[in-house]
Amino acid sequence: MKIVVLDGYTENPGDLSWEGVEALGELTVYERTPLHDEEEIISRIGDAEVVLTNKTPITKNVLDACPQIRMISVLATGYNIVDTAYAKEKGIPVCNIPTYGTDSVAQFAIALLLEICHHIGHHDRTVKEGKWENCPDFCYWDYPLIELAGKTLGIIGFGRIGRRTGEIAKALGMHVLAYDSFENEAGRQIADYVTLDELFTKSDVIALHCPLFPETQGIINKDSIAKMKDGVIILNNSRGPLIVEQDLADALDRGKVAAAGVDVASTEPIKGDNPLLTAKNCIITPHMSWGAKEARQRIMDMTVDNIKGYLQGEPVNVVNK
Repeated sequence: MKIVVLDGYTENPGDLSWEGVEALGELTVYERTPLHDEEEIISRIGDAEVVLTNKTPITKNVLDACPQIRMISVLATGYNIVDTAYAKEKGIPVCNIPTYGTDSVAQFAIALLLEICHHIGHHDRTVKEGKWENCPDFCYWDYPLIELAGKTLGIIGFGRIGRRTGEIAKALGMHVLAYDSFENEAGRQIADYVTLDELFTKSDVIALHCPLFPETQGIINKDSIAKMKDGVIILNNSRGPLIVEQDLADALDRGKVAAAGVDVASTEPIKGDNPLLTAKNCIITPHMSWGAKEARQRIMDMTVDNIKGYLQGEPVNVVNK
């Protein structure tokens, strides 16, 4: 059996091993594949039976041109880059990797928040540039320092990642509010469920951990921002289009939003004209929340399980049953 990985670099830039996948078939790994070159995608798939992809699209045209495909496994949780409905018509299971990054993504959300509160990277640079050595006082800080204990964190989307973020926030002494379409007892142990408007009006910090659906696209916009406290902090390491970026940039520039930390953008890689690049007090990181080695190893292990399930006639983590 032939297995092809279309874009393996982000999953494994060299610190992991493909040996678990190699044990299951003849493996070809491409570090990157041009995302918009269907002919190249088709050529690289060739006669492979199993296709592994992270962000390389598997469209209807690709599926028609590669009739030997029997199974597709996405090296991520999101699977919108695959035409899952057409794959289902052709009897091809599409599998994903759920829940691999709960701890890493939650930890990163809090890291963004702590950087906003203390600007540690900035102050490290100023010390090494000589500012402390030449300071007339024994200490200094260039930004207001923020203590989180006693403040309220509102989390939109209270699944596994949202709940883990809430647990960490509670350990910091924060009160946690949550908005989610599916309330459950596990969530009630961590947060108070509230309406979306109540979350907007009561939160000192708002974190996005919800999927991108039509009803959540642009959930942070000029109207929802107007309902928020002056000086609110906004965090997003979920999906870029959850935020209307121009609206957030405007709110940052006029001080309505005190700061934002985002690990995602509406278009990725980010475009040079993205308004958040020049907005005040906005930390932007390159969609790296998921990238801890431990999390990527779980992706590798679960991918092996996905392929084994297919070989045994019992596919797992199928998103297009």
